[in-house]
Amino acid sequence: MSSINNLNTLNGLFKEVYADKISMNVPVSRIVQKEVKFLSKDYQLGNKYHVPVVVAHEHGVTFAAPDEDGYNLNDPISGQIKDAVVDGYQLTLRSRLGLNAAMRAISSKNAFMDVTRFMVGNMLDSLSKKLEIELLYGQSGIGVVQTGGTGTSVNVTIQAKEWAPGIWVGAENMEIDFYTGNTLNCSGKVTSVNFATKQITVSFSSSQTVAANDVIYFKGAKDKEMAGIHRILTNTGTLFNISASAHALWKGTEYAPSSVSVLSFPILQQAVAAAMPKGLDDDLLVLVNPAHWDDLLTEASSLRRFDASYDPEKSVRGSKKIEFYSQNGLLEIVSSSYVKEGYAYCLSKRDWVRIGSTDITFKRPGSEDNFFRELENQNGFELRCYTAQAIFCAAPARSIVISNLKAE
Repeated sequence: MSSINNLNTLNGLFKEVYADKISMNVPVSRIVQKEVKFLSKDYQLGNKYHVPVVVAHEHGVTFAAPDEDGYNLNDPISGQIKDAVVDGYQLTLRSRLGLNAAMRAISSKNAFMDVTRFMVGNMLDSLSKKLEIELLYGQSGIGVVQTGGTGTSVNVTIQAKEWAPGIWVGAENMEIDFYTGNTLNCSGKVTSVNFATKQITVSFSSSQTVAANDVIYFKGAKDKEMAGIHRILTNTGTLFNISASAHALWKGTEYAPSSVSVLSFPILQQAVAAAMPKGLDDDLLVLVNPAHWDDLLTEASSLRRFDASYDPEKSVRGSKKIEFYSQNGLLEIVSSSYVKEGYAYCLSKRDWVRIGSTDITFKRPGSEDNFFRELENQNGFELRCYTAQAIFCAAPARSIVISNLKAE
């Protein structure tokens, strides 16, 4: 059988087994991908996405007493609609299938599924995990060094407030960069992770020094990744072509307890109160670190909602969500292992969207039914997993980042 026939058979079997099921197989732990809808959008001028957003209200109002008639009207003072410009950032994951495995796979649909299901599942899991982290912490870094050291193998302790366990699960052999300010300090490979001490061991090809306060990025990600939720809500400059210093509604609401605190319902309520004057009047999705989950669950019984839709599975046993009403409406609290310990995020879901040319896919642009490609210098085939997107918020002031938190 020729390699062309092999390739055609692989592509046909992949389409039959996987092609229409990819979006349903993103792991449920990827909260942002599940809760923030993806909007496929065509590129516009300059190969960017253009989204109109309101940054100021109309003010051309005329006041008149009851006995006034034919009175003069004040000049119109138009509201301001700005053109937000969003770039869709790309993530590509490559995997290889050896010729021997490919030959076994093409014998039947069941054989193809047996040979490829772990590879395809791991690719989808791996890329969706990277995407979830980018959606949260793109342009902010995946950790900050508490203590480092010098050598070819360095134990690096990550600051507690910057620690998210989900980022480091399965991180062995992951390559990372350490930046001092905007300057690349060094690059290494993670060899082990100690979750109890929030410590990673990093190997280097030659002796390097990892310094306190170095910011950690995925290798090659800095300046090539989308602005994530944290970056959007802490922005004080120009983002998406709009200035937060010129438009207060373009700046996220930030709330920090006066001292480092365990996350509690009173803190959530105070954070909500800070966003209410800025237009928050809708339900919030609250993303918290697992370390804060038990503390909130203990308080939930006194604040949970009691109406026709009450489900004790949500708050008494705390299987997935805690829900309660505050002055804005419903707060739906969800635990995510990708949220750092020092922060929580309250998102007005109607304002958030993922924009791009494609969500996670195995399709090759311009060649919709061709998933595999034959390797030129190796005896096998390659499969790629790809996405091009960015997360975007049309009204950052209505969402909240809570900081200055600690695990109890």
